Amino acid sequence: MEIWKWVFVGVLWYAGFVLSTGAVELGRSQHTERISGSAGDVLEDDPVGRLKVFVYELPRKYNKKILQKDPRCLTHMFAAEIFMHRFLLSSPVRTLNPDEADWFYTPVYTTCDLTTNGLPLPFKSPRMMRSAIQLISSNWPYWNRTEGADHFFVVPHDFGACFHYQEEKAIERGILPLLQRATLVQTFGQRNHVCLKDGSITVPPYAPPQKMQTHLIPEKTPRSIFVYFRGLFYDVGNDPEGGYYARGARAAVWENFKDNPLFDISTEHPATYYEDMQRAVFCLCPLGWAPWSPRLVEAVIFGCIPVIIADDIVLPFADAIPWEEIGVYVDEEDVPNLDTILTSIPPEVILRKQRLLANPSMKQAMLFPQPAQPGDAFHQVLNGLARKLPHDRSVYLRPSEKILNWTAGPVGDLKPW
Repeated sequence: MEIWKWVFVGVLWYAGFVLSTGAVELGRSQHTERISGSAGDVLEDDPVGRLKVFVYELPRKYNKKILQKDPRCLTHMFAAEIFMHRFLLSSPVRTLNPDEADWFYTPVYTTCDLTTNGLPLPFKSPRMMRSAIQLISSNWPYWNRTEGADHFFVVPHDFGACFHYQEEKAIERGILPLLQRATLVQTFGQRNHVCLKDGSITVPPYAPPQKMQTHLIPEKTPRSIFVYFRGLFYDVGNDPEGGYYARGARAAVWENFKDNPLFDISTEHPATYYEDMQRAVFCLCPLGWAPWSPRLVEAVIFGCIPVIIADDIVLPFADAIPWEEIGVYVDEEDVPNLDTILTSIPPEVILRKQRLLANPSMKQAMLFPQPAQPGDAFHQVLNGLARKLPHDRSVYLRPSEKILNWTAGPVGDLKPW
């Protein structure tokens, strides 16, 4: 390897040691850098008093009974739907009077259908969601007056309300027709994509806050790893030909850098995974089946500069988190040039990104903690809902007016759930 690369890594190692940019415990007192209008101001926005949310009381089969059957749902990356429900039940924005509500929330755990290996399958989700909407439209008058335009749903699947983990099939399905007027809170976000509805609120995938907290290492630990990644490069089971998964971006990472000493990459997921991220300067966050992954959350929490490889991705809370300031964007087609791109970033730019990543409020916005804390992901969702108020009067339908087609979609979706 060229001598200048060793010099570069040495400079970063020293800078990481001096500035102590290792993992920082949430709430720990320290100097942090603010960006006006993004990293500071918006994160301190308070939705309480600006909106009221009515939570539908559904039979347990739509939520609590499903979770009781498989508690693993509490820890997978789609668990935001569960914790959002719990949060709203005790939130000061909740109202028990639906006539004064600005928003209506239907707690349906559509991702809590797990395989033996713990992977969520979305195939029953459309029927389950349709059943829940039929229930609320039959027992309350609020859905029918807008056909869901003042309702929001948490749909944290790979491709949101398209309810499929493979992009080609998700595009073919499209967003569930009954959700076309509702606001969708989802992890999926990609510009100009049929599975991203205008007005959707993009949120981070769920990453267990307590688990990450237990893996913090001393904050003065130097960042001696230049580029870090653990995960699949090929999904042989679902993409045997190897050209579709991650649109080839992960395969390109492996083929180009598996023997590069600057890159610590592997399919193995070690027990020291979280600790290793805290020792790394850059953490690769490539797309998988969907553009996003929990690595994005983990990188921010552990102060590792996220290298975002997912063309046209819509990142969570983009009005609150200055992604361009804290991360590095790399086009999928430029993956073979990753080493040149990353080693060309001036050390002072890297140090600035690390200082911004050390901002506790930015880390907090990526988490769904129990109990909720000021500025966390729950509050960012509420802020997003509050900013969409007041509802335009045009969302209210005339008596007997209908816009949505209840019989649209694949035949299988119409079966009872």
